[in-house]
Amino acid sequence: MKQLIQKLTDTFSPSGYESAIRAVIRAEVEPLADEIRVDALGNLIVRKAPAEKNENNGSPRKIMIAAHMDEIGVIATHIDSKGFVRFTAIGGVYPRNLPGGRVRFFNGTPGVIGMEPVDKPGDTQPLEKCYIDVGASSDKNHPIKIGDVAAFERPFLDMGDRLVAKSMDDRIGCVVAIEALRALKSTPHDVYFVFTTQEEVGTRGAETSAYGIDPDLGFSIDVTGWGDTPAQKGLQMDLGKGPAIKIKDGGMLSDPRIVNWMIRTADQAKLPYQREVLLGGTTDARAMQLVRSGVPVGCISIPCRYVHTPSEMVDFNDVQNAVRLITALLSNPIEL
Repeated sequence: MKQLIQKLTDTFSPSGYESAIRAVIRAEVEPLADEIRVDALGNLIVRKAPAEKNENNGSPRKIMIAAHMDEIGVIATHIDSKGFVRFTAIGGVYPRNLPGGRVRFFNGTPGVIGMEPVDKPGDTQPLEKCYIDVGASSDKNHPIKIGDVAAFERPFLDMGDRLVAKSMDDRIGCVVAIEALRALKSTPHDVYFVFTTQEEVGTRGAETSAYGIDPDLGFSIDVTGWGDTPAQKGLQMDLGKGPAIKIKDGGMLSDPRIVNWMIRTADQAKLPYQREVLLGGTTDARAMQLVRSGVPVGCISIPCRYVHTPSEMVDFNDVQNAVRLITALLSNPIEL
């Protein structure tokens, strides 16, 4: 599984430019799928058909599981006379994390992020005061054009149980979905694993795919924050203590029936888990919840340190236990 994590996190695919990561994921899931398709917004929709009709008076429940393929990135807005590239964000890019960081544009051009000097040490400039140095000395014959897109570049780092990469958010959720699909030998449900687009810019892919699938219930797989580093406040969440069952985040209240189903299944399977109340941010589950006449949803989260930096860290045991939990959830009839 670690090789798969590295393969997915090493792939460059910011929001709106998911074709590269979609191809990687499709190669993994196609042999496991009963049906597979790509919709108009680029979502990869993978269906695992029910083994038999045995619930809801013979009609299996339709379940949607969403994990987003995209990652944060930047897009060039201006190139000055000395060749420095000004840019804006694709998704949640925070200036305090940028100085000295490296990016790679889709045409292969690497760059280093710089920041205009500040008046006081320790101050941080806004994004408008940041630039990318691609080694050019002027804007003539420049390798970058306005509108060119880049993603952050950092090598995958295996620290044993702790794994670090630039885009654990949410390639680790995609890995969990792939491995759960692989482990799911049969299911009484009509299950749709959806690898969504444009989550980082407004959960757009989840909204359109959920509208098309029209599920009876669903959940997202995504990262959440952490609370186990020095002076970190606002979230009781530790790496290595199990995946989190979300109760609330900044944009969604999980359906209590979904929460209870997840907790009951984890307890029965003797799997570790944490209860999550996230004060800010949200996931694809919020978009799924609001389509058509509404969908009962929840979320399984992977605790992740340093979210939206080039060095996001997860615990491999949490990843494995998330796979086990999702496999258990989908293997048996649901009682909500």
